Amino acid sequence: MTIHDPILSHVRVSDVMHTGILTTDPTTPLRVVAQLMAAQRVHAVAVADPDRAGRPFAFITVAQIAVAAADATDESAGEAATTEVVTVLSTASADDAARIMVERSVDHLIVIDPSSGHACGVLSGLDIAAAYANS
Repeated sequence: MTIHDPILSHVRVSDVMHTGILTTDPTTPLRVVAQLMAAQRVHAVAVADPDRAGRPFAFITVAQIAVAAADATDESAGEAATTEVVTVLSTASADDAARIMVERSVDHLIVIDPSSGHACGVLSGLDIAAAYANS
């Protein structure tokens, strides 16, 4: 019996992630976050914690925007944020990142540069899908 490497074991997170992170203040109205998402064509925006030097503590996703639209609410980003921030190192393999997404039930990861310890990008489920499709 042959043991196969996972398909994405040789693909690094840094090769498929999006550099930079769109963030918003927790007091930002969801309508403004929705405008940012639409303008930048992204599915998630990180909510920054003003008490922790702006480090992201949650994501607002298109799912939360849809809930707010359906309920006709006008919450702030901090009130609506329900998706916790989960991180992955930029040097990790894409299959490890996919496993983290599945285990934590999230579809966006903040990517950390191991040399600086700072966030350097975002990895989405769509990024994993594209890497998988092209492998």
